[in-house]
Amino acid sequence: MGGMAEISNDSIVVEVGAVLDISNGTVGRIGLSCINMALSDFYLSHSHYKTRIQITVRDSHRDVVNAAAHALDLIKNVKVQAIMGPTTTMEANFVIQLGDKAHVPIVTFSATSPSLASLQSPYFFQISQTDSAQLKAITTIIQAFGWKQVVPIYVDNSFGEGLIPYLTNVLQQENIQVPYLSAISLSATDDAITQELYKIITTIPTRVFVVHMSTTIGSKLFTIAKKIGIMSQGYVWIVTDSMANLFNSLSLDVWESMEGVIGVRTYIPRTKKLDDFRVRWKRKFMSDNPTLVDTYLNIFGIWAYDATIALAMAIEKAGTGITKFGYNESNTSSNYYISEIERFGIAQNGVKLSEALLNTRFSGLSGDFNVSDGKLQASTYEIINVIGNGEKRVGFWTPYKGLARNLDTKDRNNGTYSSSKNDLATIIWPGDMYSIPKGWEVPTIIGKKLRIGVPVKNGNNYTEFLKVTHDYDTNSTQATGFCIAVFKAAVEALSYPLPQYEFVAFAKPDGEMAGTYDELISELYYGKYDAVVGDITIISNRSNYVDFTMPYTESGVTMIVSMKDSRKKNAWAFLKPLTWQLWVTTTCSFVFIGFVVWVLEHRINNDFRGPPSHQIGTSLWFSFSTMVYAHREKVVSNLARFVVVVWVFVVLILVQSYTASLTSLLTVEQLSPTITDVNQLLKNKMNVGYLKGSFVYGILKGLQFQDSQLIPYQSAEECNELFMKGSVNGGIDAAFDEVPYVKHFLGIYSCSKYVMVEPRFKTGGFGYAFPKGSPLVPDISRAILNVTQGEKMKTIENAWFKERSCQDSNTEISTNNSLGLESFWGLFLIAGIASLLALLIFFVTFLYQHKHIWLNNDPNASIWQRIRVLVKIFDQRDLNCHNTFKKSERIVSPPHDDLSSVEASPGTHCPPSPSSQTESVVSVYCDFSADQGQNT
Repeated sequence: MGGMAEISNDSIVVEVGAVLDISNGTVGRIGLSCINMALSDFYLSHSHYKTRIQITVRDSHRDVVNAAAHALDLIKNVKVQAIMGPTTTMEANFVIQLGDKAHVPIVTFSATSPSLASLQSPYFFQISQTDSAQLKAITTIIQAFGWKQVVPIYVDNSFGEGLIPYLTNVLQQENIQVPYLSAISLSATDDAITQELYKIITTIPTRVFVVHMSTTIGSKLFTIAKKIGIMSQGYVWIVTDSMANLFNSLSLDVWESMEGVIGVRTYIPRTKKLDDFRVRWKRKFMSDNPTLVDTYLNIFGIWAYDATIALAMAIEKAGTGITKFGYNESNTSSNYYISEIERFGIAQNGVKLSEALLNTRFSGLSGDFNVSDGKLQASTYEIINVIGNGEKRVGFWTPYKGLARNLDTKDRNNGTYSSSKNDLATIIWPGDMYSIPKGWEVPTIIGKKLRIGVPVKNGNNYTEFLKVTHDYDTNSTQATGFCIAVFKAAVEALSYPLPQYEFVAFAKPDGEMAGTYDELISELYYGKYDAVVGDITIISNRSNYVDFTMPYTESGVTMIVSMKDSRKKNAWAFLKPLTWQLWVTTTCSFVFIGFVVWVLEHRINNDFRGPPSHQIGTSLWFSFSTMVYAHREKVVSNLARFVVVVWVFVVLILVQSYTASLTSLLTVEQLSPTITDVNQLLKNKMNVGYLKGSFVYGILKGLQFQDSQLIPYQSAEECNELFMKGSVNGGIDAAFDEVPYVKHFLGIYSCSKYVMVEPRFKTGGFGYAFPKGSPLVPDISRAILNVTQGEKMKTIENAWFKERSCQDSNTEISTNNSLGLESFWGLFLIAGIASLLALLIFFVTFLYQHKHIWLNNDPNASIWQRIRVLVKIFDQRDLNCHNTFKKSERIVSPPHDDLSSVEASPGTHCPPSPSSQTESVVSVYCDFSADQGQNT
């Protein structure tokens, strides 16, 4: 069986073989018809070509041995220059090796397994989309809907196995787990398939399946899945292009069983050229195969057409300058030990033909034809949703933009890669549902409940958190407490019902706990329990074996110590209210204010005159007496009054603050921790308590505590008793425990008796443990957040714990209650600015009044002489100030001529009196004149 275009007398006939399954399936027959039509169409439009392909067809009957035998015959006897086919991956595996040895290109249009490329033959051309090209599209769909686990179901042969390593690798790169690989034999019976599907749904929570099978075994799989009820709500089925490309060949029964399935297949743009070819092909195929009805052109036929055109173009290019395509006979001598395979020759133009195929470019039925590294380049995929007995396109996937509802080939380089479900049209899921499946279910066997392990508390060991009892009448375990209440509230907050569960005590026959918490986690890891619920602390070594939910309590391990009254009961307690910086600043401020008032009042106020000791005493007395508002001296100057008003305001605040602080220190109980540092415990070899069986023991050993210092306790009452004894009597001076236990302990006993202090060691808090990869973890975590952030958590806490009568003591207590400078520096700044401003105004006015002395043009008068004169003037009374000095003091009027150079201009507080001058001013002026005369 074969085909050849019309050959002219000067044409070179080139033998090409075709190994196809044309008796057991439609792919081979459709492919052969497309090959023949391609040769006819090509040479009709390329009549000037000197080469003509003649096809020799062999039927493989979908058998690997037959395909290899036919390929060997075509190479040895027909001397073919190329072989098209085989149809399946398994057939192609061996034929590719024959072609590699004989330098004969093998061109397949239907073998899509990526494993074929691993043979690395330069003579193998995969003119089809390799299965691995679609994996990114499938992974993006899974990401778009947030599914975290996938179970691949594939046919157990080289075709199915060839894709799995690539699939698992791509999924794991996106943090999508593959908990199980389901391989189904091509010859599997209905019972075997049913048993495998039941195994999946009863042992694995995942409900997202990726099916990679041929239509033959895939049709059987979906029919059985529909029958046993797993094509229903909550399930997700995604098929690769191995089935999606052949949807139109499925029977009506199979279509109905696949409702809700998502398929990924290569997108072939619809063009006029393709539409015309479909019509012509349908007419010819029906004429050649009248017994085959309802057969449609599929993508393999389109690839066969393009592959034939490419081969014809390459043969013409490789035949340039030659008159015959021949073989070089093998030099291997005939020997009994030499196999028949090693005796065939090598195609003379195999290398040139392979290079020509690699460089062939044209626009074919499937789009732009471009072969790189022997494979057709990845293209766009369309995403199909099976609905009823038809299909609906819900979107596209492109390598450069990801998911898209509509295809825009012009905008290839703009935009970002999308993995959002919003870029897909509405999908109808199995069970005729529009709601997106969550992708997993808790696997349960009929009649079996989830086994939830719970630790057992001994005696009164914090039973408010967890209490486990055994009901001998019903032979069941009852668990109560805060941890159980939060768990049940979280389960109620789930958006779906959790399967029935039962609590299983982790206990010995005598009721004692069967081991440590770490050993309980190990039991979960080895599959004895489906979850562990209780006061389980999230720590790093445990998270290596199980997954934890979000914590539902505050995290950390901290220290509890007893409190002591730190009130200062000594003779110097009155100094405690203020820090030494504030004492020094206040004292210096009193002295400074006294100096400022003296400067402003010295010339005009008799109270601030007299011998130096009297002036100093008066100034200091005035300043300090403002503290109790007992100063008798009057201030005359407006500037001084301004300074005193500001200073009295500062003193008022200081006095009131000191009084309040001293009262608090002497009368209010000042509590402070007896121990504030772990090093103090280590240095003094004090005893430390810890909860028996807790991981806290390991933390204490890491802090270098000796076993003789570590004393375990089993309840809050026992911990309190150990504190009462103290280390001297075999008790403890501090205890280390987890924050939830510590807060409960402080809630039982007065906060004035114990306190929580640093350091705090970080832990994850209490959480619930599940097996690694359990899909319940994120949902329970979200439910815990809903519970802890709402009123429900407050209700649970009030039900199981006593309400604390004092605020949390989870921060380090400060033992320094003294008032510091940082609280009052603003007041001192205001007083200082007011004083300096008053001094500045006073000195500017004083200098202006006596500017004739300061600005004297006598070159013989030195600066120090002038300053001395001004100082003398400052030290004298200012008699120009009204109502200041006694009127009985005599005023001697100097000669008018002598006083002409001395003029006392009044200040703001002393109006001018031009008719009189003081005796003292005259004397100072005379002294100044005498000094000038001597200098002259």
